[in-house]
Amino acid sequence: MKSHQTAQTMKPATAAKKLGVYLEATPAEFREGVVSRAQLDELQANPPEWLRELRANGPHPRPVVAAKLGVSISGLARGGVTEALTTEEIETLKREQPEWLVKERATQAEVRKEGARIKKRNAERAAGEDQAPRS
Repeated sequence: MKSHQTAQTMKPATAAKKLGVYLEATPAEFREGVVSRAQLDELQANPPEWLRELRANGPHPRPVVAAKLGVSISGLARGGVTEALTTEEIETLKREQPEWLVKERATQAEVRKEGARIKKRNAERAAGEDQAPRS
């Protein structure tokens, strides 16, 4: 008996998320179909013009916008940014430095600093446990 292996497929929203692009800005044929793992791999290895254009100029999904601005997704929401932004809009925000962006960047820096402190503490504890005599 032969087992037929079917190609893994995903919804366009999942594929767009993996590609780091805003689904609503993708071509209709991408949004209306399903994407196989092989197709996703091909899109990542050899991005077509529409994908290169979206990655370069947007509109970008919120996770990408947050990363480009150096804030969390929650920070975007607190700043009133709920929609996808283009690269140009992101650059404008960086230049203008609105109060919410300055505050959220500072918050994000503190979160990273605290995360590093905890990671270091845990590593030191683990190293201490490795050196403890065993009975």
